[in-house]
Amino acid sequence: MSGRRGGVGMSRPLRAGLAVVMAVAAVLTAAGPAAAQAGEVPVPSIDVTLRPATGPEGLGVALQILLLLTVLSLAPAILVMMTGFTRIVVALSFLRSALGTQQAPPNQVLVGLALFLTVFVMSPVWQQVYQEAWVPYREGQIGQTEALQRAAGPVREFMFRHTREKDLALFLELSGRPRVASRDEVPIYVLIPAYVISELKTAFQIGFILYVPFLVIDMVVASTLMSMGMLMVPPMLVSLPFKILLFVLVDGWNLVVRSLLASFGT
Repeated sequence: MSGRRGGVGMSRPLRAGLAVVMAVAAVLTAAGPAAAQAGEVPVPSIDVTLRPATGPEGLGVALQILLLLTVLSLAPAILVMMTGFTRIVVALSFLRSALGTQQAPPNQVLVGLALFLTVFVMSPVWQQVYQEAWVPYREGQIGQTEALQRAAGPVREFMFRHTREKDLALFLELSGRPRVASRDEVPIYVLIPAYVISELKTAFQIGFILYVPFLVIDMVVASTLMSMGMLMVPPMLVSLPFKILLFVLVDGWNLVVRSLLASFGT
């Protein structure tokens, strides 16, 4: 029943917004012919007023809207810190640096690729959240609190699976809670930073592996140029086409994406 009341509360602001839009459209439609005859362009006026809540229901709706806006403002941070986005985008950045192609691919392409790879990796988790939390809440079988708890379960399980025990123990110790009996006792403010630094370490390990073959090419080209006495020619300028050729011949993007997805167990 609480889920139904929450759904009704959330739909009232939407109905109010639609009513405002329809009212403005009606005013503009009615004022259009008269303004056209007078040769003037109608300029609508917008009035926003703040009124005190008349009861608990109005206060609940206001708090729900405030909570929704807060979650939307934190959505980028949630995407970066609680998914596989960090590992993927850092590894792709290392790959571009190893190739030495400066801004190719551009940042927009790398971030877009990392975003869709994150959706691919997290889709089983989000599907589980949808089935176990959102569907029962929408049908009114559970309340908001239980829905949030059910939604946090798959996400926490994903984060625990990719968090090192050493990093988790570090933040538990710094938070003053060195011992926990189970994972359920680990607070989310401890789990998130432990997960992030674990992901950064994994991304740096992948970046090191990506650097090795291109570093060998740079060393071979630099040694060849020195032996030929071409000291004024930048080695990076000569090695860049060879690195791009090697990356294309081995189908580098396929291998990199496959390795990134395999690191998540996908």
